[in-house]
Amino acid sequence: MHDGDGFDFANPSPDPDAGSAEQAASEAVVDQAAWAVARQGLVAGQEGLENGIIEVIRTCYDPEIPVNLYDMGLIYGIGIDTEGMVWIDMTLTSPHCPVAETLPIEVRERVRMCPGVKDVHVEIVWDPPWDIEMMSEAARLELGMF
Repeated sequence: MHDGDGFDFANPSPDPDAGSAEQAASEAVVDQAAWAVARQGLVAGQEGLENGIIEVIRTCYDPEIPVNLYDMGLIYGIGIDTEGMVWIDMTLTSPHCPVAETLPIEVRERVRMCPGVKDVHVEIVWDPPWDIEMMSEAARLELGMF
């Protein structure tokens, strides 16, 4: 998905040394296929790594909201393969979020620091649309939304 300035949320930092357009297209197909498999659930034995990833995501905040992204319900899915590749589906509270370009990058960079993580792919999704019911009880309490 691209914004108006050509920023690709699905691949925010393309490899400047990447080869031809055909190679890039081929890699995109592989990424999508791997992501489709990862969305089916965690690879056996990766539960501990998932817990570590969740804890790292809990250190990421929207600067306008005093609740972390995970408890806000903005993380829709985490997939991990046997090689340590991580795929994250996340959303934003609004397509017009002022930090729409920086939050996915922050999530990706922080999760990359987890031991056992080889690389991270963050995809912004809009379905289902985010709503307050996706927040954890602790997040709603913190924001006084009970």
